[in-house]
Amino acid sequence: MARVRFRRLMVAAGALAAAVALGAGLAPAAQAAPSGRVPAASPVLREDSTVAAPKAPAKATAVQISGKFPGGKIVVQQTERPELFQRLLSEVGWLSSTQPTTTRPKADKLGAKFTVTVLAKDKSTQVYDLYPLAAGGPRAYRPAKQPTGKKTPGWFYGRLTMSESLRLSGVPLKEKPDVVSGGIGGGVGEDVGREELDPLAVGEDVLSQMRQLFLINGAVLVIVLAGLAGVAYLIRRRV
Repeated sequence: MARVRFRRLMVAAGALAAAVALGAGLAPAAQAAPSGRVPAASPVLREDSTVAAPKAPAKATAVQISGKFPGGKIVVQQTERPELFQRLLSEVGWLSSTQPTTTRPKADKLGAKFTVTVLAKDKSTQVYDLYPLAAGGPRAYRPAKQPTGKKTPGWFYGRLTMSESLRLSGVPLKEKPDVVSGGIGGGVGEDVGREELDPLAVGEDVLSQMRQLFLINGAVLVIVLAGLAGVAYLIRRRV
């Protein structure tokens, strides 16, 4: 009988403690929202308080060519010569976001240099060095210092139409009517003499990749052999 009363007493005490805890938890809410008052609504953003969208890059309006030729500078405006402007822009526009495709050729194999600058309302946005007469095909170089910030410098195989595009713009270059239209990659489709080709410059990238592949395979082979030697040593000790 005493045990039953003790259990009832414990149950009642537990219920009383739960009621006290619940009341304490509701007390702050009751104080925060007194009777007869509605809690203030959270502020709502107005329609005109939207976050500003990122600024789009400036649209190219002209292409400037500079180099060692009479006058030293040619500017092709989009409004005046739209077809030639698009042709020049296609020669360098892809260079801004492409990984380098080759290494620097020998200095005596580069030929004349022409600096092409993309303009947006007379403000420079991109700058590249073009070598249309390089041995083995046209080359392009992207300097690290760009008007919009630093980029990874690098060399590229230029478009086969580079020489003709510059010539049509007014640069004194020899006409090449047999050049294949479009495409990226120097040397293909041009009448390049065998003595003009530089196998070290053209095939250096392939050899570099093959070296890396051999080194990786060699490292894996050494690890596998070391593992086999360790296993054989452990087995020999146990036997």
